[in-house]
Amino acid sequence: MDLFDYMREKNSDRSGPLAVRMRPRTLDEVVGQEHILGKDMMLPRAIKADSISSLIFYGPPGTGKTTLAKVIAGSTAAQFKSINATSAGKKDMEDVIAQAKTDLGMYNRKTILFIDEIHRFNKGQQDYLLPFVEDGTVVLIGATTENPFFEVNQALLSRSVIFELKPLQEEHIRILLLRALEDEERGLGSYHAVLEPEALEFLSRITDGDAREALNALELGVMTTDRSEDGAIHITLPVAEQCIQKKHVRYDNSGDQHYDIISAFIKSMRGSDPDAAVFYLARMLSAGEDIRFISRRIMILASEDIGMADPQALVVAVSAAQAVERVGMPEAELILAHAAVYMATAPKSNACTNAIGAAMEAVKEYGNAPVPDHLKDAHYPGAKKLGHGAGYLYPHLFPGHFVKQQYLPDGMEDITFYEPSGEGKEKEIGKRLEELRKFKDTH
Repeated sequence: MDLFDYMREKNSDRSGPLAVRMRPRTLDEVVGQEHILGKDMMLPRAIKADSISSLIFYGPPGTGKTTLAKVIAGSTAAQFKSINATSAGKKDMEDVIAQAKTDLGMYNRKTILFIDEIHRFNKGQQDYLLPFVEDGTVVLIGATTENPFFEVNQALLSRSVIFELKPLQEEHIRILLLRALEDEERGLGSYHAVLEPEALEFLSRITDGDAREALNALELGVMTTDRSEDGAIHITLPVAEQCIQKKHVRYDNSGDQHYDIISAFIKSMRGSDPDAAVFYLARMLSAGEDIRFISRRIMILASEDIGMADPQALVVAVSAAQAVERVGMPEAELILAHAAVYMATAPKSNACTNAIGAAMEAVKEYGNAPVPDHLKDAHYPGAKKLGHGAGYLYPHLFPGHFVKQQYLPDGMEDITFYEPSGEGKEKEIGKRLEELRKFKDTH
């Protein structure tokens, strides 16, 4: 980092937004991300030893990607250069590379190049960096909100260690908010502001693990709220709602509201009411419910309440769950709404649910019933001598790819577990099963 960069950083620390001013300066000040910053983890050891290799930090906004880069900048003896891929062009990279070559050749000093929003670079720009990363001219640190396995050149990925940053937990956001309120040097300590418990809880939850959003909302509240008679600035729940432009929704992630609303959501989809389904979905999303939890419930409903009436429902549910993981909020709202509406409007059947329930009950009585000999594995040496597989009829050799044959154990031949409904695809399935059963009765 040159003198100009240093002075710009110092000025930013004093006059920038609260989230910038309160950015941790050392690893000890970093909150959260224990899975990569915990005791004896590789990354903090490398930072303290000033032995950084090329890295890519991947995660949602406000989780500390740039913070970690700044911590590295303050801990390294290497030259630290920072560019943003949204505004930097090839000329900017050429200038950095030229200076890096000079520093390495003349002073044996390494250069760490931090590229924020690296996914914004096109393939050509990423390809340009590759040889300089490979020969050690620069050590690359990239930050991205997008999945790097989709957005970053595979050659760069193979030369980098990828660290996924998780959304901060509510307790992490609380720590950061209270720290900012108390810090008189960089934070809001001199304003003597009080963050009421309800407002603290609201901001900690509603910002979805985004520390930057939480701190910006706190600063806006302090700067725009008049002092009370006691001389303090009180940030109440209504003030917090106004500052973040999200209304507080009564919702306890571990209490009655959590269970009642997810129950209403599931029952609305089961009851084929898409309007109610998206309403309860919106309430959960507004309250900060875990989107992975919601997508899991949709997957369960696809089998439990739709089943073979629309086999595509499970495909939609699983695809939605995968998309939610890859995309994250806020766009995950669209994906979950898509899935919820599909489930609500799909034909319904619990025939598969009833089938497995009945089969599980039957196992209690017939769980040790021997498999018929003709169905037993006949591929291992000596199986034929035991009569395993003898008499098995291969269905594909018969008309309609079907032949009458016993599959259930002796004593269970007349038991039926799956009874298709007359809904959706199961109407066709029911007709086919009826034809097959008639065939068995007449042959």
